[in-house]
Amino acid sequence: MDDGLADLLHRVVMLLGEAARRRTDGPDGLTYSQIRLLGTLEDIEPTTQHRLAQALSVSDPAISRALRPLQTDGLVQITVDPEHARRRLVRLTEAGREAFHTTGKPLDEEFRAALVAAGFPYDRYLEDTLRLAELLASD
Repeated sequence: MDDGLADLLHRVVMLLGEAARRRTDGPDGLTYSQIRLLGTLEDIEPTTQHRLAQALSVSDPAISRALRPLQTDGLVQITVDPEHARRRLVRLTEAGREAFHTTGKPLDEEFRAALVAAGFPYDRYLEDTLRLAELLASD
């Protein structure tokens, strides 16, 4: 990938992440990172901790640390994989699913509505982003 495009994509991701953090991080709610984790988990559950780490582009130890408070709060369930004792399976609990839909989905809708109101071609952006993700995955 062209260095200029990579820099631009990194900047866009950082700006969106910072905007999301300003709207979510606080003493009473989930952090943006936790929302991302729960949303990703909803898309691929049940899954292993390793696969979840890959999907979020973080290390296995980082995902293990990130899951601890979510498990303590009853938002995720972690069990030993019966087919392989060293693997841990992760899935959302009903409370985790509800927390994601209460916090994460409205955030997504807020961003979408703001982009549409600003005249940004959201549907085209989504299509192009998905196409770009496929291209990057095939490299």
